Amino acid sequence: MPVNKVSKERLPEPVKLDGKDREMLKMLQANARITVKEIAGAIHLSTTPVHERLKRLEQSGVITHYTAILDANKLGKKLMAICYVSLKEHSKIAGSKFIKSILSMAEILECYSISGEFDFLLKVLTEDMEAYYDFHVNKLSQIDNVGHVQSTFVMGVVKQVQFQV
Repeated sequence: MPVNKVSKERLPEPVKLDGKDREMLKMLQANARITVKEIAGAIHLSTTPVHERLKRLEQSGVITHYTAILDANKLGKKLMAICYVSLKEHSKIAGSKFIKSILSMAEILECYSISGEFDFLLKVLTEDMEAYYDFHVNKLSQIDNVGHVQSTFVMGVVKQVQFQV
């Protein structure tokens, strides 16, 4: 997945979408393998304008990529944890070094820079508690400048969706 860098630069203006664009995006979120022909039939346009709209949505960055959603349990990844991480030092360089360190860790699915008591929130997925312990002790806690890590274990997923357009 692409990583968005946290910056203080001005955010880009939102892309203007009409009803057909929104319908197309909802269909793609439900099934990224849907064909242009199927989309065209559902939104009552011919394939050429649908193709042009898709290209515009891709080029404008609204659609960043297409992906398959995997069942982690079926792949042996049964333990999800939310880790709150605070750094000892809070400089731009220290934060950048932490981010660079975690980018290569396959166990970390998501990382958010947050406000409050902690500096980062990590979504971590491992096979089991033993694998999580190994990750925590031998990887995450070994990163320079990590001050405190607090882990919360996910007992069950109640709702997990992408945002709605």
